[in-house]
Amino acid sequence: MRSSLPKVLHPVAGKPMLQHVVDACASLPGGQAGMAVVYGHGGELVRERISGNNLQWALQAEQKGTGHAVAQAIHLAGDTDVVLIAYGDVPLILPVTLQRLAQGLQDASLCILTTQLANPTGYGRIVRNAGGQVQAIVEEKDANDAQRNITEVNTGFIAARGADLKRWLQQLTPQNAQGEYYLTDCVGLAVAEGGNINTVLCADPLEVEGANNRVQLARLERACQQRQVETLMLAGATVADPARLDIRGTVATGQDVFIDVNVVLQGKVTLGNNVIIEANCVIQDADIGDNVHIKSHSVIEDAVIAAGCDIGPFARLRPGTVLAENARIGNFVETKKARIGKGSKVNHLSYIGDTEMGAGVNIGAGTITCNYDGANKHKTVIGDKVFVGSCTQLVAPVSVGDGATIGAGSTITKDAPAGELTLSRAKQMTMKGWQRPVKEKK
Repeated sequence: MRSSLPKVLHPVAGKPMLQHVVDACASLPGGQAGMAVVYGHGGELVRERISGNNLQWALQAEQKGTGHAVAQAIHLAGDTDVVLIAYGDVPLILPVTLQRLAQGLQDASLCILTTQLANPTGYGRIVRNAGGQVQAIVEEKDANDAQRNITEVNTGFIAARGADLKRWLQQLTPQNAQGEYYLTDCVGLAVAEGGNINTVLCADPLEVEGANNRVQLARLERACQQRQVETLMLAGATVADPARLDIRGTVATGQDVFIDVNVVLQGKVTLGNNVIIEANCVIQDADIGDNVHIKSHSVIEDAVIAAGCDIGPFARLRPGTVLAENARIGNFVETKKARIGKGSKVNHLSYIGDTEMGAGVNIGAGTITCNYDGANKHKTVIGDKVFVGSCTQLVAPVSVGDGATIGAGSTITKDAPAGELTLSRAKQMTMKGWQRPVKEKK
């Protein structure tokens, strides 16, 4: 990867590759009860960033091959346990495929997940006898010309019982071109014992493809995005261009949602019915109600937006923003920890932070809540049906009563009473005969 970041931590769809695999395995019956990660390079960072219930860790201090890696953790398995071996750089693996692999062990001593590749270079080949039974897995560097022509390849994913794996791992030797302990040699050992070897074919090679460089990583990213976008569309969303929507988390959608180009959805996002998201928006950890219209170039993070709201263009809703029904946040407006009441409008060029705002409020262009004194944040409270004129500064802590009007250009430092006009302006003056300075001619 040519990176200081351990390979398995490189993200696909906003999540480390290894986390994708851990989550897929955790969804299997018993998957959360006993899962181990064998780690080496960058191990402490891997342990810090990967989460899972009852996840156990096994250090492979020396890199001596796949068989050696599994041997570091095999003591954690019971003799009668079904042990499934997965790879941390294969983020597209599906739980249903892993379930099929585990089920393939029912009438066998070993089950292998395979796939067919038009160009199998670099992969271990599945070698079968004349009757079609698996005899061995031969790695690329150890294969002869006939074996290199085999297109059925080993994905690395296998299932076996604990006692069998323990016995086979003890018999592995590094007698091969790379001087490593191959996990794949367990196949030959199982055959020598007269065991039955099953295979499960993965029809989509991308599902079992790993990433060893950033070109491969990008290919997996696009495949993952295509999978997620298709799920979104089948759930009722229209996506203007599936190649230009990125989902980096989980998205739940209602019916008749429209998502334009170059939209990024991150974290946990919920979209109600009839939501419209215009081009170039970024939405993270947001709950968006029915009939919301988010106009172009808006950024929303950790916000709750009720039905019928209209947002943007070029709006920024920061964490803690809560919009009630039919609220309006217009162009170049920023909110943070602000609760905006039903039908209230902040239409132009304003900052509303640490604010509790009632219903039916109109905030004029250029208004800001001055919520930070250089050390602490303070709250602004605005009642129902308040009208705030343009270019007003509300210096917190301050309250504006129901039905109050604030004159344009005011700096409000004291509570404004309900139903009254409050303003603060310097006296307007005209300096007669004043001359504007001009540059001297050279």
